[in-house]
Amino acid sequence: MTTSPRIAIDAMGGDEGVRVMIAGAALARHRHESFKFLLVGDEVQIKAALENHPNLRAASEILHTTEVVTGDDKPSQALRKSRGSSMGLAINAVKSGDAAAAVSAGNTGALMAMAKVALRTMPGIDRPALAALLPTLTDTDVVMLDLGANTECDARNLVQFAVMGAAYSRILYNWEKPRVRLLNIGTEEMKGTDSLRFAAQHLRDSPELHMAFQGFIEADKINRGDCDVVVCDGFSGNIALKSIEGAARFVTDLLRRAFTSSIRSKFGFLVSRPATELLKHHLDPNNHNGAVFLGLNGVIVKSHGSASIEGVANAVKVAARLVEDDITTRIAQDLEQISAKEVIEE
Repeated sequence: MTTSPRIAIDAMGGDEGVRVMIAGAALARHRHESFKFLLVGDEVQIKAALENHPNLRAASEILHTTEVVTGDDKPSQALRKSRGSSMGLAINAVKSGDAAAAVSAGNTGALMAMAKVALRTMPGIDRPALAALLPTLTDTDVVMLDLGANTECDARNLVQFAVMGAAYSRILYNWEKPRVRLLNIGTEEMKGTDSLRFAAQHLRDSPELHMAFQGFIEADKINRGDCDVVVCDGFSGNIALKSIEGAARFVTDLLRRAFTSSIRSKFGFLVSRPATELLKHHLDPNNHNGAVFLGLNGVIVKSHGSASIEGVANAVKVAARLVEDDITTRIAQDLEQISAKEVIEE
């Protein structure tokens, strides 16, 4: 376990370009001076961006390339670019050991495909999963996975996702046994697909796992803070995530419209501004940025394409935390406890 992780940054990924990626890395470096970076991308653009961040420049090395994976590239196209693109080189730096983790704000599908080919899945993991943090009514976020990497999952996949999500939650909040639930259309034991019910039964029958399995959860309870990890297939997870994000934007837009509808409402806004600022901060996706591909032989973090400087800094912090607490070893140790038990769908 390294105490000074070197993190590869795909400086060319994302909607906002090199300036925001470099500024985000600089902010992370300002907060955590042990961080070191491998900045991958166009050397001319990176050096220009570094002019405003001497602290980052002193702790960074540049790996030059002008090839970029675009948002329109299909995973198959991205794989053909993997050797020369900024995204591919950042991932390969993790594979070769030149970096402990990689952060990219680029094409999610391409990042997943390239990372899976380069790093391979861990022993005991059939498919990697995309995990992210969602805000709750409590002081801690809920870990949710899978959010789109696997549209179809069987019971074995869901059990593996639960193990990985619990390991991630334990690192974030030092839980001894995070509360884990499976996303379902109801909380009764007979509800849901066969895969969900078989996965739930296996988790109930495995008290040795480092989690407190609590059955099912419905989508409207995800953000209540009643559990620490929500597990689902990638199809359901992505729909739930987009619905939550859309609802949050709807509420904030509705409040903005209400507070600007009249002079009286504008005065009310001034009175309630501390509360609305707190709401805005809590719902801001940049404060929860940094989705993780769990189950790979290496740490890959996906930053939102439109992330701000603060958002990129948070993604870098997530990557460093997972390296420092050795997420792959934790998952491997937990998987050993279920390796002797076969998840069978009868």
